[in-house]
Amino acid sequence: MKVSVGGPLKMIFRPWVEGLENVPAEGPAILASNHLSFSDSFFLPAVLDRKVTFIAKAEYFTTPGVKGRLTAAFFKGVGQLPVDRSGARGAGEAAIRSGIEVLERGELFGIYPEGTRSPDGRLYRGKPGGLARVALATGAPVVPVAMIDTEKIQPPGKVMPKVMRPGIRIGKPLDFSRYQGMDHDRFVLRAVTDEVMYEIMKLSGQEYVDMYATAAKRQIAEAAKAEKEAGKAAREAEKAAQAALAQAEKDQAKKEKSERPES
Repeated sequence: MKVSVGGPLKMIFRPWVEGLENVPAEGPAILASNHLSFSDSFFLPAVLDRKVTFIAKAEYFTTPGVKGRLTAAFFKGVGQLPVDRSGARGAGEAAIRSGIEVLERGELFGIYPEGTRSPDGRLYRGKPGGLARVALATGAPVVPVAMIDTEKIQPPGKVMPKVMRPGIRIGKPLDFSRYQGMDHDRFVLRAVTDEVMYEIMKLSGQEYVDMYATAAKRQIAEAAKAEKEAGKAAREAEKAAQAALAQAEKDQAKKEKSERPES
């Protein structure tokens, strides 16, 4: 996949990279990145010599049929790890277990602290459960990463990608060994996550929003729904007004006809 996917990506889009030397040449490390596009999980591994394992929902690996098998093969090939989101605590616990297993093998583990793609290009509050717990449980360094302009390559609703140069900025590794053994302290988890998000913000230059991206998406969806309903109500009101006007004109014409003297 480095050759079949990474090679064409680099040749066509020519992503620029800063701070490549900050990724350890060997040993475990966590790559914590902002998340602007579906393509983030492909561009970042494409510019690295080492394998990066990200997590992905299990549905990508279990869909039946030829298309499903091809999708599963592709995601496995690019280093995606299936995570079963069922169970009492869902994807959070599954992601933590998966991340620890990857790091214990001495590999690179990629994670998006925001938990989902940014709905508007801004940087949102990091979720403290996954990133911080994996970092403190394993002692692996956290390397902050900023993806630049990847959301412009294929905006929502666009089928064909736009050929342009995205960027990747990689910061210096962060050491959280001072918090070792405190991976169940929610204040420590929050502090670790916020420190990583601050470094990502400096690298990306994004506006920071102190709320979760999932909540922002919900607000945007609700606003869009309200706007759609308001538009529908306005159209119905206009239609009713036109019908009333037409009826009034019809009644007026009928009245004038009845009042007209017979010849």
